[in-house]
Amino acid sequence: MKQKIFYAHLAILGANIIYAVNYGFAKDVMNGGYVPPFAFILFRAVGANILFWITSYFFHEKISKSDVLKFVLCGLFGVTANQLMFFTGLELTSTIHASIIMVTSPIIVSILSLMILKEKLQLFKVFGIVIGLIGAVFIISENNSVSGNSGLKGDIFIFLNAISFGLYLIIVKPLMVKYSPITVVKWVFTFGLMGVLPFGIYEINEVNWEMNNEIILKIGFVIFFTTFLCYLFNIYGVKYVSPTIVSTYIYLQPVLTSFIALFSGRENLNATIIICSALIFLGVYLVSINTIKKIN
Repeated sequence: MKQKIFYAHLAILGANIIYAVNYGFAKDVMNGGYVPPFAFILFRAVGANILFWITSYFFHEKISKSDVLKFVLCGLFGVTANQLMFFTGLELTSTIHASIIMVTSPIIVSILSLMILKEKLQLFKVFGIVIGLIGAVFIISENNSVSGNSGLKGDIFIFLNAISFGLYLIIVKPLMVKYSPITVVKWVFTFGLMGVLPFGIYEINEVNWEMNNEIILKIGFVIFFTTFLCYLFNIYGVKYVSPTIVSTYIYLQPVLTSFIALFSGRENLNATIIICSALIFLGVYLVSINTIKKIN
């Protein structure tokens, strides 16, 4: 059993390393003038759907008609709105900013749980939410002063993406209890593709099909590794360790993304980003600490 837990941690770590690499790869494809954001999302949604439907052949499971609306909403917030805002934001902001702002997801989930699920928040959690949001606001403000309106818009889109993903996590929770993960993600991506389709088709004519091998491989990486394989890694991880432990690995993404961006020469790190990152991490820790104690 200990060996399986060890492999589970390796799988989760592998998924987050892939996520960190994904920021730079996706940005290279879009900013290189090859594939605009919405068309890129369409590629990802179509590719992921094919892979998940093939995989689901070995895990056949019917869904209840009463749950169809929930799957539609999950597709809307977890794929359509989530991906459209993320890729639009990533095109306009830095990979370091995007990864740091995404770490606010646990804080956003706590706020939405308070509003939608009527969960109680302790004082230190409220304090954590405030600290984390202050860090996010300063990150966005700093990007506006350095990059102008484009940087500000990019950060805002990434933040809205985090809110959308938070809504998705709340809606999908009861479905994950009722169905297998493969069934859930298959239908989430199916309904999400329906929402992405009109946006992707609108930009399909802007795709530069004369891509070099490097760009083709990076697109394939985003479809196969970031979308398909990472989800399978996380499924394996959740099977042997708690979901809270899995979620804490998101804290590694800004660190890994920053190292990758710095060593590749894409971006620079400054004191403001470091301080704001510390505020966000502290806020997330305060929001999550009670849940971690309960599990331990």
